[in-house]
Amino acid sequence: MMDETSTEDALALARELLADVDQRWMHVTTAARTAAEIARTVPEEDRDLLVAAVVLHDVGYAPALQRTGFHPLDGADHLKGLGWPLRVVGLVAHHSGARFLARARGLEDLLDVYPDEGGPVADALLYCDMTTTPDGRRVPFAERLRDLHVRHRGAPAVELRARAEREPFLRAAVARVHARLGPAR
Repeated sequence: MMDETSTEDALALARELLADVDQRWMHVTTAARTAAEIARTVPEEDRDLLVAAVVLHDVGYAPALQRTGFHPLDGADHLKGLGWPLRVVGLVAHHSGARFLARARGLEDLLDVYPDEGGPVADALLYCDMTTTPDGRRVPFAERLRDLHVRHRGAPAVELRARAEREPFLRAAVARVHARLGPAR
């Protein structure tokens, strides 16, 4: 069992799992750079945790890990099996409002086995994810949200409702990060 969060180990694992998955590796590396830049929004003792969670948040997209087809859960299950700290596993499982989509897909009970800590680290992870496009470009949150609307336009009605319910949650988390960053962002 890993006792501490290692950014180097996280990078190595994410690279191994995501290097050949569309442009997901670009998304992860850009989001990780953002995490390093906004790390001051979380307590000092949680800054390595933030970067590791950001680096690992999308490992569930790796084809070898897909069991449920829901990447936050598939990634968390894999990380748990490897012995990653429970906080990292929980942050990956619940990143970016995953609970809303898990409920729509009937996976809420499976997701609920992982802790959903909320707070500054979860907000910062969401911010890094929601200001980085799937191909690794940094964008304002509003642009990323528009992109999500376009990409998921044909999703089933139950999932579209879940995405609409998730939106205020996303907006609130991004606003909290902006507030923690202060006026000189």
